[in-house]
Amino acid sequence: MATVAAVNQDALREFVRQPLPSPRGLRQAARASAAQISVGKSAFLLEQGASSELEYKQHAMREGRIMYHAHIGMNDVQTTARALRDIHRELATRGYRLDRAGFALDRRMGLPATHRERVAAETGPMLTADSDWDEFAQAAPVQPHLGDFMIGQPASVANCAQALRIGCTTVGNLSQYFSFAAPGWSDQVATASASCEAMMLLAEFRRQGTLLHSYLEDGYGALFRHCASIAAWAMLERYIVEELIGARLSHCIGGLTTDPVRRAGWVFALQEIHQGRHIGSMIYGDTLSFGREFEHNRALTAEYLLWDMLAQLRSPSGHALLPLPVTEAIRIPSADEIIEAQLFGRRVEASARRLYPHVDFTAADAFAANLVRQGKTIYANALAGLADLGADLENPLQLLYLLKQMGAQNFEALYAAEFLDDVDGYSDMYRLTQNLVDEHRPLFVGGEMGARVAGRRFIVASADVHEHAAGALAQLLDEAGAEVVYLGAEQNPDDLVRSIREQGADALLLSTHNGMALEYATQLRDLLDRDDLSLPVIMGGVLNQKVEDQALPVPVAEQIRALGMQPALSLPSIAGLLSDSG
Repeated sequence: MATVAAVNQDALREFVRQPLPSPRGLRQAARASAAQISVGKSAFLLEQGASSELEYKQHAMREGRIMYHAHIGMNDVQTTARALRDIHRELATRGYRLDRAGFALDRRMGLPATHRERVAAETGPMLTADSDWDEFAQAAPVQPHLGDFMIGQPASVANCAQALRIGCTTVGNLSQYFSFAAPGWSDQVATASASCEAMMLLAEFRRQGTLLHSYLEDGYGALFRHCASIAAWAMLERYIVEELIGARLSHCIGGLTTDPVRRAGWVFALQEIHQGRHIGSMIYGDTLSFGREFEHNRALTAEYLLWDMLAQLRSPSGHALLPLPVTEAIRIPSADEIIEAQLFGRRVEASARRLYPHVDFTAADAFAANLVRQGKTIYANALAGLADLGADLENPLQLLYLLKQMGAQNFEALYAAEFLDDVDGYSDMYRLTQNLVDEHRPLFVGGEMGARVAGRRFIVASADVHEHAAGALAQLLDEAGAEVVYLGAEQNPDDLVRSIREQGADALLLSTHNGMALEYATQLRDLLDRDDLSLPVIMGGVLNQKVEDQALPVPVAEQIRALGMQPALSLPSIAGLLSDSG
């Protein structure tokens, strides 16, 4: 571990010396932008008579009311707005309120408008005109949540300004800045500067109730080995956002936390991390545990929702809860499926309120206390280590830029090394990845498969941020004796072709999830043909494509096969394809 840290520190000092814009200049630009913006009123805020979502949350917390979130992922603005109206109307007829809704936007939203047509379309709508943004805020009295591909991307300032204009007062997603990259974009200084300026813009409206949303598990929280590293990261984000920039931070967690007691513990821990003043955005549903069996998924939803609700009854934090539709793991849910999940959530709430007086939170409290204690150690190590690198701890832009270049694994190796062998503290995501490797090791290591892949060179990559399966595959191939070039997440077609051309490979193994599989595969095929490169290409993940006039992405495995590439829906199928290509 010490050797890794020494190498990283030498490399990171080069990033400390990177010329960056002045934070003072960014602050001046943010204030100039703020002078031109009036925070609007969404249909929800108008109906509730609230000035911001923060004010509404505080009122609901005083009443002891549990709030609900839905996530909607239709292909275009009009279909999304229609789904939102249908969901609101159906719930209202039953006497229920949907408090807020998030929208799974096309990843190109993170790019400046002039760059969006250059890259493949992905799942979710594009907001191209003011009227598109207005539609989300006025379609129904449900508060819009704009998290994905807003702040943390090259178009951060423009997106933040639009969100405020329509009355969306909780804007994110800070954690995405560290682990996501806008497609086809390479200017990381510009991305860091735009992200910092957008957060400063939010800070200008802090007294009007604006919140900066950060979903920890969309960032390094998904990549850390140890839970305490995630807690330390939450402290570090809070330091940059609240103490240096002056905005108010709202943390979210849940999608990669399967243990219900840990989910409750995270709510308690975040309150202590934020010194008792935390107002959360939402708690995401447990997506890790979902599979293709709907009854299994429904039982899991009941389990995690029950504990999420008990945590809110015990320690109201403002987090809205997300009942996941049972179809979440296999396709983007329809409006009817979202309605069904929301109604199911209300039934679970009734049970939670009956059970609450009899619940023992000892285990959740112990988990939270340990998280915070260990997290404080890592946080102190990080501040000291950043200072040793020569970083200015009062410069939020430099810290944002440096931490992005550092990466999650280096951060843990440098500042959390003393905890990395503590198996009890491993994150649920890390445990799942290791279980995946253990389960499939017999398929890859030894025997006929091992003989076929040993000594061969494979390039492994993900087309988007979902890289856990790709990482597990890279580890399995490495253990089988293959030479693995692991490129990681968010690789564009030209990145892959460049690596193939420069390093050579016996096969390319690619994962994708974001509704762009066919368009991505077509671009990759064209580039390979242009450079006269011929090698097996295996594509896994969720092989679907956003199509005009279709509400949801459509399966495209056969079209990918027609391009001369091999679709694979599981690690065993990849193993079979590799054996066949041997």
